[in-house]
Amino acid sequence: MKQILLLEDLPEIRAWLKTLALQVFPGAHISESARVHDALELVNAVRFDVALCDLGLPDGSGVEVVQALREKQPDVQSVVVTIHDDDEHLFPALQAGAFGYLLKEQSREQLAEQLHRISQGEPPLSPSIARRVIKYFTAQAHHQHISQADSVTPHVQLTDRENEVLLRVAKGFTLPEIGVQLNLSRHTIADYVKQIYRKLNVSSRAEAALEAQRLGLFRR
Repeated sequence: MKQILLLEDLPEIRAWLKTLALQVFPGAHISESARVHDALELVNAVRFDVALCDLGLPDGSGVEVVQALREKQPDVQSVVVTIHDDDEHLFPALQAGAFGYLLKEQSREQLAEQLHRISQGEPPLSPSIARRVIKYFTAQAHHQHISQADSVTPHVQLTDRENEVLLRVAKGFTLPEIGVQLNLSRHTIADYVKQIYRKLNVSSRAEAALEAQRLGLFRR
């Protein structure tokens, strides 16, 4: 039975998210909190599998809880569920350890579909957020290329198939979607992704997007 932390201060939204969580994770035990202080106490008392955290709480930011979970329970999949879609909220949350970032403006069906990705080991990201992350790292890659023009970049040799998979991962496609596009099973794609991450020494989709840009795959 999954243990889920639900951090949301508005009762009606908290009830809505609880129903959503039980739809995605049937039988889960949900610990509810409306304040950062109470959520931090729960982090010290309960071992969670998933955390759904709002950002703007009466006594602080949900980022504090995401950070505490990363430090004390690193296996927890922390997902921010918020109305904020700007860089000032997104990137601090990701840097604090958020595994996913969802916008409340999406429908219940869309949010459920995104949360289901957790069981596939994929970060749940609202489409606009995924595009913002890729845009950010693309700009970072361009800046890095200019600032390090005189340095020697280690050469990483990927096969043509690995390049195809990496490009699609960087564009935000799910493993099943990539499997359909390349006529391969999801499990085969998962093996490719694992191999690619190991070769590139990365551990997230965002880092993979950065490496795909560095390797010039977006220009192909």
